[in-house]
Amino acid sequence: MGKIKYVEKKFKPATLERISQVNEILAEYQANGFDMTIRQLYYQLVARGIIENTDKSYSRLVNLVNNGRMAGLINWKTLEDRTRQLHGTIHEHSPRSAIRSLAETYVIDKWDNQDWRIEVWVEKEALLDVFARICNELDLDYFTSRGFNSQSAMWRAAMRMRVYQARGQRPMVLHFADHDPSGIDMTRDLGERFKVFGADVVVKRIALTMDQVGEYRPPPNPAKMTDPRAKSYISRYGEQSWELDALTPQVLHQLVQDEVFAYRDVDAWEVAVEREAEERRLMQEVAGNWDQITENL
Repeated sequence: MGKIKYVEKKFKPATLERISQVNEILAEYQANGFDMTIRQLYYQLVARGIIENTDKSYSRLVNLVNNGRMAGLINWKTLEDRTRQLHGTIHEHSPRSAIRSLAETYVIDKWDNQDWRIEVWVEKEALLDVFARICNELDLDYFTSRGFNSQSAMWRAAMRMRVYQARGQRPMVLHFADHDPSGIDMTRDLGERFKVFGADVVVKRIALTMDQVGEYRPPPNPAKMTDPRAKSYISRYGEQSWELDALTPQVLHQLVQDEVFAYRDVDAWEVAVEREAEERRLMQEVAGNWDQITENL
């Protein structure tokens, strides 16, 4: 149903072969419950040796995908633009449906009784939806810094971390960023700015690291020589850099999960899960008996 033809187009055999390769990768991601951005698709094609890692290759892929979709050969639903989303008000049809909807989505803060308070911070907004799935499963707050964080956002984050500290919890930020001059420096910058605002936060860089570059072999890019941090970066890592987008969602999810499971108190978590389930059941019971309840008011 996602393949809809809007225009007639004729493609060369080589282009049809490339469209087939694109569809194979999209189907692979779909089978695991993920949609992709065009950037993620590009890096998967590069990593598999199908296309070169150049600006020209990226532009060609964008054109190919656009043409393939318009011709009904590529599913519209499997690629998304995560930087352009519709926002609005959620509506309900009745109080009964509102309570039922709330019961289905009702979640308590299961980190309240944990020793650690963990947040996931991601450099790129385009990757936020990739992290949303695992963060929602683990009841984690997550945040996109869009590069180096603004002073206002850092101050608000530090105040939030200080509240956790006042409750007796130890705040931790799991940081995900590109392995390039700026991306590497962002992790250091976060830790130092938290200290300036009086927040004692463990900032842990989870990805990308050189060990992960060796393990997952993401396609390299030239380090940005115009970056003022390039000289220091090149002296330590060489002239290549790597983007976080090149890691698959499965890998990113596993990295988050492994870190969280290492710090989460399982017994306290299970107590919270049981409480949440019971309170959700009571709300569903209220929704089911709404007419009787309103008659008695």
